[in-house]
Amino acid sequence: MSSATVTQTSVQKPGVPTASGRLFLILIAVCTAVTAANIYLAGPLLPLIAHDFGSTPSAVAWIASVAQFGYATGLLFFAPLGDRVNRRPLVAALSVATTAALLVGAAAPGTAALAVAVFVAAAATVVPQLLVPLVAERAPAHHRARHVAAVIAGLFTGIVAARVVGSLVGQAYGWRVVFIGSAALTLVLGLATAYALPSERRRGSGPLFAGLAALPGLVRTSPDLWRACLRQAGMFGAWSALWTTLALLLTGGSYGFSTATAGLFGLFGLAASAVAPLAGGFVDRFGAGKVVRSAYVLAAVSVPLFWLGGHVLWALFVAAIAVHAALVASHVANQTLALTTTSTPATANTAYVVAGFTGGALASALAGPAFSHWGWGGVCAVAGVWLVIGWVSTAVRR
Repeated sequence: MSSATVTQTSVQKPGVPTASGRLFLILIAVCTAVTAANIYLAGPLLPLIAHDFGSTPSAVAWIASVAQFGYATGLLFFAPLGDRVNRRPLVAALSVATTAALLVGAAAPGTAALAVAVFVAAAATVVPQLLVPLVAERAPAHHRARHVAAVIAGLFTGIVAARVVGSLVGQAYGWRVVFIGSAALTLVLGLATAYALPSERRRGSGPLFAGLAALPGLVRTSPDLWRACLRQAGMFGAWSALWTTLALLLTGGSYGFSTATAGLFGLFGLAASAVAPLAGGFVDRFGAGKVVRSAYVLAAVSVPLFWLGGHVLWALFVAAIAVHAALVASHVANQTLALTTTSTPATANTAYVVAGFTGGALASALAGPAFSHWGWGGVCAVAGVWLVIGWVSTAVRR
């Protein structure tokens, strides 16, 4: 019996009421929201962190990209295990590890210690990518993208919460309290989700991290997966460059907003949560390719609007909505494609998400220096270059 066959048997067996139906999907979406927030926790708090450590916001902007590199690292090692091991103890262990790292970050005496804690917390925050393949496996084929979209909506809701709630709480009580609160939520939701998961027997043979070794070959032999990886890397990189440095623009000389006010811009991310179900329906009906092309057009329009938003507030409003809608539509389409194009969905999903977050981390790492040297226009240039790379590199047949 193949590992794929055993996977279907193990996750769909009867008698596990907590792992079926709408409530299970809602629990996974909420858990995804809470855990995804940890990756972006530091971004909106950068001005507060800089003030606490006697630095400038642009000098600590690199901590936001450390979180994305940590997440990509965790994905490489932990997400492929979804094809091979029981998810229940793995989700529980990762939730405990994330909680511990966040608490260490809350007590960090300086930027170096905080960066290490953020890296470890983000590396352990891969629970959503262990759960998405499970959702795709259990979903009816004609509604698969809609089910994946429900989890993605939870993910983007978590990103919004990280910016809005994190900024408000951080402004009132300090950034360390935000880390402590996130640690508590991660522990409760992570353990609750682990308890609700179906008990699975070991589903693969060979070395535990064989999925990691299989990644290059899997991408090389699957053109659809390869294309999804590069396109999402370009899209996510453009979004990350703009969104991780937005707090620097809003709290700087152009606008001079407080950290709490700047954090309210995260509410525009709710556009992503609203678009996700629509994007899932469009993917099921029209196919992933058309949705991704439309998303890239929308993202390309948002970049000059962001540039204009450096001085005109209404343009920033429109651009924020447009880029979130583009990102989530592209993500739903590309991730659905990645999950269905091979016989090892967890490993394929690992390749896809690692590519996306690597693109995002690299763009974020460049956005900070670009802002320091060329201002907001430099950040917009980084975003535009990432979109061009993501599309041009996949516009011709492999």
